[in-house]
Order: sequence, then C-alpha cells, then structure tokens
Amino acid sequence: MRFAVEEINNSSTLLPGISLGYEMVDVCYHTNIVHPLLYFLADNHSKVQLQQSYARYRPRVLAVVGPDSSPGAVTVANVLSSFLIPQITYTATTESLRNPKRFPVAFRTIHSTEQMIKAMLLLLKHFHWNWVIVLFGDDDYGQENLKLLQFWATGVCIAFQESIPVPRESKKLSLEQQAKVQDIINMLHQSTAKVVLVLTLDLTLPFFFQEAIRQNITDLVWIGTEAWATDPSLHSITNISRLGTFLGVAVREVPIPGFNTFRVKAPSNQTEGAGTWASDPGTCNQVCDRCLSAAKQKEKELRDSGERIDFNVYSAVYVIAHALHRLLRCSSAGCHKRAVYPWQLLPEVRQVDFSLLDNKIQFDENGDPPNSFVIVQWRWDQDNHLFKKIAYYSTKHQKLLFGTDNISWHTPGNEVPVSICSYQCIPGQRKKPIGLHPCCFECVDCEAGTYFNESDHYNCQPCPATHWSNVRSQACYPKVVTYLAWDDHRAVVLLIVSLLGLLTTLATLLTFAFHLRTPVVKSAGGGMCLLMLASLVICFLIILAYVGIPTAFKCVWRHTVYSFCFTLCISCIVIRSLQIVCIFKLMAKLPKAYNYWTKYKGPYIFMAVVLALKAVTLMINFIISSPAPVELPLEDNPAILVLDCKKTHAFLEMLDTALDMSLSVLCFCFAYVGKEFPKNYNEAKYIALWTTSYFTTWVILFVAITAYPGVLVPFFNALFNVVNLLGIVIGYFGPKCYIIFFHPERNTSAYFQTDIQTYTMRQK
Repeated sequence: MRFAVEEINNSSTLLPGISLGYEMVDVCYHTNIVHPLLYFLADNHSKVQLQQSYARYRPRVLAVVGPDSSPGAVTVANVLSSFLIPQITYTATTESLRNPKRFPVAFRTIHSTEQMIKAMLLLLKHFHWNWVIVLFGDDDYGQENLKLLQFWATGVCIAFQESIPVPRESKKLSLEQQAKVQDIINMLHQSTAKVVLVLTLDLTLPFFFQEAIRQNITDLVWIGTEAWATDPSLHSITNISRLGTFLGVAVREVPIPGFNTFRVKAPSNQTEGAGTWASDPGTCNQVCDRCLSAAKQKEKELRDSGERIDFNVYSAVYVIAHALHRLLRCSSAGCHKRAVYPWQLLPEVRQVDFSLLDNKIQFDENGDPPNSFVIVQWRWDQDNHLFKKIAYYSTKHQKLLFGTDNISWHTPGNEVPVSICSYQCIPGQRKKPIGLHPCCFECVDCEAGTYFNESDHYNCQPCPATHWSNVRSQACYPKVVTYLAWDDHRAVVLLIVSLLGLLTTLATLLTFAFHLRTPVVKSAGGGMCLLMLASLVICFLIILAYVGIPTAFKCVWRHTVYSFCFTLCISCIVIRSLQIVCIFKLMAKLPKAYNYWTKYKGPYIFMAVVLALKAVTLMINFIISSPAPVELPLEDNPAILVLDCKKTHAFLEMLDTALDMSLSVLCFCFAYVGKEFPKNYNEAKYIALWTTSYFTTWVILFVAITAYPGVLVPFFNALFNVVNLLGIVIGYFGPKCYIIFFHPERNTSAYFQTDIQTYTMRQK
C-alpha cells in the first residue's frame, strides 16, 4: 500500500499536484474490527457525531482498503454502507459482498468464492476425481464455501464432510477442538476417497496438518482455497510433504516492478503523505527502523508466497486514485482542488476502467473484478519456487487451462491418483446404485431386448415390439421377419409333393368321371366321389397359400376354405361307409329304419348338418379372430419374427378339430363293422390305414411345432395337410383305380353279384 501511494504521489499524470495520505491499522485477523472502523469514521476530533444527514460529514478517510478476512469485510461493509464510504477488499471472497443493494460500497480486487469453487470443481473434473472428502471451517467462511460446493457440484460425490474447528479468541485450539481434529484424521484413515477439499482459513491448519503427520496420513491429494493455498508457513511444516500432493486455488501472481527492493530499503528522512512519520513509535504504521527489521525477517517468506495479494492491494490503491482523479477533473495541468466527500467518490469507483501492469482494472455490477485464479502445486524441490502454477482459470469463460503436464504426484511412476467410488460402466451397461451416493454403483449389462440410453444411466430402455437388441446394446435393430419363402428347400419339397398329389387327384377325378357308371365307382359313392375329389383338388391347391408372404387372402383360404373342403370330403366318406352298413346290416335287421333313412334322404341330411355345423364354427371364428397375417415372436430367438397367419380362437379351433376327428372316428367304426362285408364293399383296412395316419400325423404335428417353432410351423402344417390328403387319395381311391386299370374283369355287374351271393351264402 505504501509503495502504491508513493508511486501515485510521485506521478505527474495521476493526481498531479495532490498527495495521498493513508492510515494503516492491524485488526488482529478479525477480532479487532470495530475499533479501527470507528477510528476511520471519526472526524478530526475523534468523534462520530449523530446527524440527520451525513452528506456534508467528513470522516477521517475517503475510502477503506480491506480488511483481509471475509467476516471482517462483511462487518465493515455493513457500517460503511450507512456512510457511503467506498470499501475495496483484496482477499475477501465471500458471496455476501456481491449484493450491491445490501452493500453498495463494497468492491474487491479478488474474485468471489463462487468462481473459486467452480475452479476447484473443474480441477476435479479434469483429473476424473468424483469421490472426495470435504473439510470446511467451522465459521462463516467454511459454511459459505460448503454451500456453494454443494450447489455447483455435479457428478461429484462426497464420501464424508466434517467441520474443522476454528479458534475464536486465541490461535490455539481447545482440548475439545483438538479431539475433534483427531477424530477427523481417523476418518481420513478409514475412507476410500483419496482427494480432500479443505475449505477453511489458515488459522486451524497448522495443528491439523501436524496431527495428520503424527497419525501417518499419506498418499492423499489436498486441494486448498485461496485462503491458505500459498501460505509459506504451512508449506514449511516439518514432513508435510508426506501427506501427499498439495494443490490449491490462488490469486494470479502479478509482479510489481521495484516492490521487492522497496520492501527492505532503509527509511529516508523525507516526509511522505499527508501526515508526519511515526506519530506512534510503538506501531509499524509508517517507515521506521522497527518496520525495516520486521520486513527483512519476513523477506524470504513474502517472496515465497509470491506477489499475489500484493497486486490486489496495489490495484485497490490505484482504483481510489483513478476515481479521485476523475472526481477532481484532473488533467496534465493539475486538479480542481475542493472538498471531497466519500459519497461523491463512490460512483467514480464503480466506473473506473484502466490498465495496470497490463491488467484490466474495472468492476462489474456486483463489484467484482475481471481477474482470475490459478491452480498451484506445492513443491519442495526448489527453495525459491514453493508454489508452481500448473493451470489458469478464466472467470469469463469458466474454463481451466493447463499450462503444463509436468505435475509431481506422490504416486509410484508419477501416475495421476485415482479417487473414484466406482469406475464408469462400459457402453451398454446401466448403473445399479450402491448406498446413497450416485457415484457408487455396480455396472449391470442391459439384457437382450433392452438398450442403454444416455438420458437414463440407471435403467435400460425396452426395445419396440418390432425391434430387438443383444446383451449390452446401445441401440435396437429391426427384427428379422421370416416366412416360408418360395426358394426355401423345404418349400420346394412341399410344392413337389403337393404337385404330385394334385396331379394324382386330378387323374383320379378324370378316371372316376370317365368310369362313373361302372360298379367300382358306384360302390365307392358314385357322384359323391366326384364331389370328394373336387374338394381334394381345392385342398391341394390351397397348399400353395402356405408358401410366400402371407396375406389376408391366403390366410382365409388356409383356415376357412381348406377346413370346409376337408370336412366335406370326410363327411362323404362317412356317409358312404354308413350306407354300406345300412344295406348289409340295417336293412335286414331294421327294415323300417332303413326305409326312413332312404325315404327322407338321410345321407344328405347328415351331410347338411355336418357342413352347417362346420360353417357356423368357421363363421364365428372369422368374426372373432379374422384370419390375417401377423408377426409372431420366436421364443427361442426373439430377434426373429415369424410372419404367419393369426391363430384361430383356441376353443373354436378345438371344436373344429373335434368335428373332423369325430368324423374320422365314425369312418373307422363303420369300416370296422363292415370288415366281413363282400370284398368289393369291404374297405376296412384302407380306411383304418387312413384314419391311423390321420391321428398319427396330428400327434407328430403337435410334437414338431412344439420342438421346432418358427417358420417350421407353417411348413409342418402344410406337410400335415398334404399327408392327410394323400392318405385319402391313396387309401380310399387308390384301390378303386387299381381295379379299374389292372383288373377290369372285377369292374362288372356280374362279378359284384357273385361277390354278394357268396357273402349271403356265408352268412347263412
């Protein structure tokens, strides 16, 4: 401060013809704030008189620089705001002073606590430290730092936080406070966090660090606030380097030319300032032998701490000088000397804008300067450079810019220390929280069918119904849609067999149509055989609907038309078998019943009832569950969708199947009853063979579609239908064609009459 005042008083451009005076008092940290404050406010008679208006009141000073502590600065600002006396602090970082409505007189040449906390958090982020310990002072400074840390900290978890006791009246801790410090050191031993944020003033730290050294705390990273980050006395504690790596947020160092020499120069007899030297020989308020001796003793310590706070004080004095220069309308010729009141100086202080040693000096709307912080590291390998700058924090851009990678860590191989509760999950894994800390978690793979989305780190998102994902996926992909394609080798086999069955059925149809009036065709059912064969032709054609992309049209033919035609064919076989039983059994034993059967068209009524029941079943099923193509997931492989026709209603499908099976059972029963009938009318073994194959294929189909789901289901369904159709064509119509083509002598009325007579004689 003296150096700045001398420079200004010796300047011919700043306040020409005007000399600044000053008073310096020791506030004893912050226990003696009120007495010096009242001294500054007093007039020349050492009194502060009560007045209605202090517009014309002239206190002892026009402006106040300091004090150096945040609590003291707030106390002073509360009082000075009533008198509108400008106050410029140089180390108080408290956020309270950033309220111009409450403290219109408060300015500072150091940035706020908020910016310091942001610099700390950027430091944590740069080195990927998210698991930290927070120790804060048990005072306003520590509490404010803690609140700002909790407000701005994102992605950082606090392993534990404890308050370090701060001495109140003396610089020594009580026994109770010392026990509290020892408990904190024990907690440091037990914690897994390796980074400690120390948000406190410097008063309590000597005992704290000495106790940490005594309890053998090692291998930690200590991050300090500007209050102690460049404190040489703490740096000089014996064996403090064993505690680990020390980093801190500090005020940017600005060398002041000539200041180091001025600090230890011998006093001169020249009168400086507005007063006389050594008005009180017991104080170092002015230049004196005692001050010189004290300055020389502290020279190395002051040099080691760097000219950080020095420039803040230096620029604060220049701020007052520039404000006064504007207020007095000074020019190169001189200034307009007149009485100046503090409230007149206040708006000029707010508007200062000048450069000092290549640094911009001005204040924003909250009274904060544009200067920034730096990150320093404590070094013990160089006596003249205890605090090495490793990064620069820009308050304007809120970025941390590292100027060197040459950082000395306490770890083997100089590796960056690790302080995380849990390592980051690899892509495709979600976080499963452990405890209450968001930084502590387990990594769990996202299951198949889900994916990891950056918007939610704790839950895997399900894939849409038409998409799928593998385990540990970050995105879903469309499911593969499969169906029985035309080029599938199974489809080719199915089509060949169906084509052969169709050709065989058509050939049989033509044969029976050509030999419609022969005894073999008449015994097989006559014109009803043509109806049966026509329905079989349609069924063979419907097999084509199982191949290719399913459509609504194909599904209707597969489920509705095929079922109706197949039931029509079976019912015809049942009627023909029943008629033979009636002729050879019922006509002889129950002639009246047989007459009613023939008179009232029993076969046609039976067929009409069966077909009506079938039609009603199919119609209800069509209404409830209209046949249409659907994409069905494959249980064994959910990544595949099988494009197939929608399944019918379970009950209706069971009723439909029960009807066909009942007709098949009737065929078997009637065939068994007629096993002793004439040879030309005895078809028991052929119908038994067909019905057996029918039931067998049903069992095989059920086992096949259970064991081999997917695209094989429509293949097995089609194959099952082909086998049943071939069973009817070969089993029922095959023997008739064999007689027609290879034994035409049996296809005569005489041969049939002889066979009937032989049966009649055998029955007698």
